[in-house]
Formats: sequence, structure tokens, C-alpha cells
Amino acid sequence: MQAANLSPRQLAVRVGVSGKTVERWVADAELIPHARNREDACTALGVEEEMLWPKAVTDRIKTGGDREIVRSYPFRSSCPSTVWADLVANSTEDLFFAGYTNYFLWLEQPAFVSTLRAKLDRGCRVRFLLGDPDGEVTRNREQIEDVALTVSTRIRITLEHLGKLGPHDGLEARYSAPGDATNHVSLSVFRFDNDALVTPHLARLVGHDSPLLHVRKHDDVGMFARFADHAEELWSRGVPIVPASVA
Repeated sequence: MQAANLSPRQLAVRVGVSGKTVERWVADAELIPHARNREDACTALGVEEEMLWPKAVTDRIKTGGDREIVRSYPFRSSCPSTVWADLVANSTEDLFFAGYTNYFLWLEQPAFVSTLRAKLDRGCRVRFLLGDPDGEVTRNREQIEDVALTVSTRIRITLEHLGKLGPHDGLEARYSAPGDATNHVSLSVFRFDNDALVTPHLARLVGHDSPLLHVRKHDDVGMFARFADHAEELWSRGVPIVPASVA
């Protein structure tokens, strides 16, 4: 305040608080103002936040398992399509789409068939784990969702697009085993090398209305590993899709 030639009362006017409030900030080093007040005070004084309230900055630094959470979205549909596109573009080893239908990918990603074909040609492994369109869990889910575009139809649309990719050594597709279908339909995992987008499906909501987490691998026992292991376990018991069904 001395450097900015401001008294506590003058700073208080700039920030929109009382002079007593600013005096408490000065007297109590453990007192951290609200974020908007911190921002306004820093602007008025011409300094960075970490200079005045370093604890507020360090408290925002993620530690432990939280480090792997890149971002959360209250709805899958609120995650920009560019996030998906960038994750696909930056993947070089393993693309694993373990949503129950994976239907939305073909709509939201322009020329997705061509994109996947290019990835395959460069040696990237591409896997799709789908629900069985004729399975009991699929029929039950259709009754729960009660929407015009049924779960089985969405799965078959994915099968149609996979057929357009044609045969390729790096392309694999499976249905989740009947005993795993309930676990599959309730949690979608989309893996892009060491990143994953994960959607837990809520009650009667379709995928785009359920929340989404973007996680990134930091160690072998973190959030990423837990979700990746879940998807791999389902894959290990999956039923290979007969090529004719995706032609």
C-alpha cells in the first residue's frame, strides 16, 4: 500500500469493502479474502496474488490423487468437442472407446472415420467396446431412457461406421460380456494414451446429460489407472464382434 501510495481506506474504496476489513487483512496473515476481493486488491496495488496471499495460491495446487483430475464437467455435452479432437489427435499408441454405444463420437467429430483410419495407418491401436444391441441390459436401458433414438440403434450406428473403416490389424471391436453389461452401461471410459474421459451414467439420464471427468496419468495407482483397469477388465472378457456384423 505504501508503494502504491494508498491508505487502507483508499484501498478499501477501490476494492469495495470497509476500511476495517482492509485493516484486518493487514493484521492477520492467515486471513484470506474472497477471490474477487483479492483480484481487485491486486489490481489496485499492481502486484501478483502470490505476493499478498501465497497460501491462497498454494491451496489451489493439486496434490495426491487430485493431480490426475484435469477438469470436471457437470454434463458430458459441456466438454468442448475440441477437447475430444485434441486428445485423439495427440494419441499415438492406444485409443480405447469403451462407451456403451460410442454413438456421439461419429456426430461430434468431423470425418471421424478418416481420422481413425489415419491413426491406424500410423500404428495406433484402436479399440471399441460396445454393449450388445440384442442384450437384456440394452433392452432394460432402453426402457429406462425412453427416448426415440434407442440404445440398440445407437450401437448399430457405431457398428455401421466401424464397417466403413474396413479390416485393419490395429482395429478391434468387442461386445461386453453379458455378465459385465450392467457395469459397462453405468460407466463409460474413453482412453487416449495417458488421458481418459470418464462418464458415470446417472439414473435415467443419457450419456450427454451425465457428468464427465478428464483425468491424466501421473502414477500407476491413481485415478487414471483405476478407470483404465476397469475398462481393460471388461475388455478382457469381451466377446469379439464378428466382422460381418460391422461390414
